[in-house]
Amino acid sequence: MTRILFKILAALVAAFLLYNLWVLGHIVYWRDHNPGASSFMNEQLARLQQDDPEAELRHKWVPYDKISPNLKRALIASEDAKFVDHEGFDWDGIEAAFEKNLKKGKIVAGGSTISQQLAKNLFLSSGKTPWRKLEEALITVMLESVLDKRRIYEIYLNVIEWGNGVFGAEAASRYYFRTGASRLSSSQAAKLAAMVPNPRYYDEHRGAPGLARKTRIIQRRMGYVELP
Repeated sequence: MTRILFKILAALVAAFLLYNLWVLGHIVYWRDHNPGASSFMNEQLARLQQDDPEAELRHKWVPYDKISPNLKRALIASEDAKFVDHEGFDWDGIEAAFEKNLKKGKIVAGGSTISQQLAKNLFLSSGKTPWRKLEEALITVMLESVLDKRRIYEIYLNVIEWGNGVFGAEAASRYYFRTGASRLSSSQAAKLAAMVPNPRYYDEHRGAPGLARKTRIIQRRMGYVELP
């Protein structure tokens, strides 16, 4: 019995190591090559095709220099003010989120950095499990170790979800404002950043009062942001 348990444990450890080597290989490759579809993209495409087998995602990769500085500033102001300084984790933000959740008695804040969000979007599912959080942390360490901040941010800007089947800055800019990501105004960029925590909801409720309030707050903070 002990031998069987040992073999099972060894197999699980080997699978864990092989999976993470596979992840690391992708990250190393992405230093000089752009990712294709992310895990979140594949998940959402499968969901859309349940209702419409012909459904496709809205997504187009654009280089970092072709994305408006307004959007770059807005997302950091909204999602991760310490992005250029931390090494993947904002411990103060995590502590603040924990205290807020404890006070409310439920999960109302996450404290995830841009690097953590990217790890989740690229490789993991939208489900919330202890294993996923552990794997997210490990992938975040890999991203920060292999890629510089500018490359992490470039990939993030191109793969995050912005609506029902809408992914990346270029697709979101054209979908919501009929303009390219390079031409976004300050207010347009702030609104897109405000949508990121709940993109599919805001896609269907674009006039939500909370969205307008968040947009104004982000726009006020944008001038203080340092870009990678």
